[in-house]
Amino acid sequence: MSHFVAQCMDCGHRSTYHPMQYACPNCGSLWLEAQYDLEGLKEGFVARLERRPFTLWRYREVLPIRRVNEDLTLGEGGTPLVKAVNLGMMLGNENIYIKDERQGPTNSFKDRQAALEISALKEAGITEAVLASTGNVAISFSAYAARAGIKLWAFLTSLVPPEKMREVALYGTQVVKVTATYDQAKQMAAEFARQRGLYYSRGSKSIPSVEGMKTLALEIAEQLTQRLGPPEDGSAPWRAPDWYVQSVSGGLGPQGVAKGFRELYAMGLVNKIPALANIQTAGCAPMARAWEADQPEATPIPSPRTHIATLATGAPGRTYSLLYQHAKTYGGTFASVSDEEAFRAMHILAKMEGLSVEPATAVAFAGLFNMVRNGDIRPDDIVVVNCTGHTIPIERTVLGEGWARNLVVSRQAAAVQEPGPEEGLLSALHRLTADRYPRVAIVDDTPDARRLIRRILQAQGDFTIFEAENGREAIELARREKPDLMILDLMMPEVDGFGVLDALKEDEETAEIPVIVVTAKTLTPAEKRRLKGQVHSLMQKGEFMSDDLADEIRTLVEE
Repeated sequence: MSHFVAQCMDCGHRSTYHPMQYACPNCGSLWLEAQYDLEGLKEGFVARLERRPFTLWRYREVLPIRRVNEDLTLGEGGTPLVKAVNLGMMLGNENIYIKDERQGPTNSFKDRQAALEISALKEAGITEAVLASTGNVAISFSAYAARAGIKLWAFLTSLVPPEKMREVALYGTQVVKVTATYDQAKQMAAEFARQRGLYYSRGSKSIPSVEGMKTLALEIAEQLTQRLGPPEDGSAPWRAPDWYVQSVSGGLGPQGVAKGFRELYAMGLVNKIPALANIQTAGCAPMARAWEADQPEATPIPSPRTHIATLATGAPGRTYSLLYQHAKTYGGTFASVSDEEAFRAMHILAKMEGLSVEPATAVAFAGLFNMVRNGDIRPDDIVVVNCTGHTIPIERTVLGEGWARNLVVSRQAAAVQEPGPEEGLLSALHRLTADRYPRVAIVDDTPDARRLIRRILQAQGDFTIFEAENGREAIELARREKPDLMILDLMMPEVDGFGVLDALKEDEETAEIPVIVVTAKTLTPAEKRRLKGQVHSLMQKGEFMSDDLADEIRTLVEE
């Protein structure tokens, strides 16, 4: 059972919480937050968790409900923390983790918000509610409202993809399609609720919504401890990351995560509070613009210009000011990326880590890539990125033209007796590869590095790929296969990369093979001079991105 009060963020007044009480009874402020007896709860808190399932309800003592309603749960929370092995290798950071919120009941991190808020409404006897949404919130709330027997009105902008609108309606929610911006839809929904005396979900100003997102912080701290152990200095039982990265629209997610880590720190369960990286899409980036100007308040953007509708909140209001203060106190940043960068990140994440994500999630990863490039995130930092949701059916704006190739099997090939049809298909596939795409040799003594480069190439086209694990094999392979390009590591057993380059140049049949050197070694001036004139390009491992390497290869093979 949870013991909490609603405390005003402006005057500090404490009162009993009820969902329909929007304002502080003392000063009228609309900004209230849940407060718990953290000092009294910390004794035995970790031990109590050991007997509970890994769902968000395991943290019931610090959630704004009096009793867990087992009949409402859909298995929310407890999502995996996945190590980004390939991305980590590509970015030169071995401690990048993905909080895979696609695994929630409706495939979105908004399930945390909806589970807590609908539980609070059910506990208070509320039977009808209103919200405005750009898609995911409405889907999550609709699922839980249906389970709780609560009638829901969802005001959705016309930019919400039809697939998401249909899913909202499927749950029995009354959909109100608004041809206006998301901020205008929120105003209409709030007025509709006021006139009818209905509960209105207020996002960042709603105590259950913030507390639902808070559970991300608690789970991350537990999961990082399971993977990496507690801090080496023994200062706390759980481990916090150095960075938490998330795409933001209104900012509710990071607001809850920040509160969660502050409470964990107050209880002595973690020894630090992570920096927050709040990433927006450039077409709607009021927070990033305000941060760049060092302004504690964001100027609204009346007409967002982005294909990523779920991030089109032009007026974040006080939520930005709260996140701004957190960043100034504990570290962090606000940044923006273009839609194009986000769509490219979708491709990279799917092809490198096997994760199909929504465009909003891709915004966070595009921001991560830029922060690593810029040196804001160091190679030894522990980073957690919120994978906020699964992609909907892919739109043309994401894939563009030519995302698939046609392969036509002739009638003659199809009519051949067994095993003729299979041979005809295999022959066609072979011609598609051999006739159109170059032959590339990957030379590296580390299997993971070869696998990473292979995946990058496979993601970019149908290359014929050869591999060698040492310099001696590389020389033999070059003489035997005559590849169009060699991607070469320098530090290898038997014959190193310098020896391979010398051998290639000495043989007139291999002397013209272009070479891209990819190495983790910090080269001395003498070594750089030795490579000059012998290689097409030099890249440091951990510093190249897939599109960089692909551009180098295209430059060579398309000339």
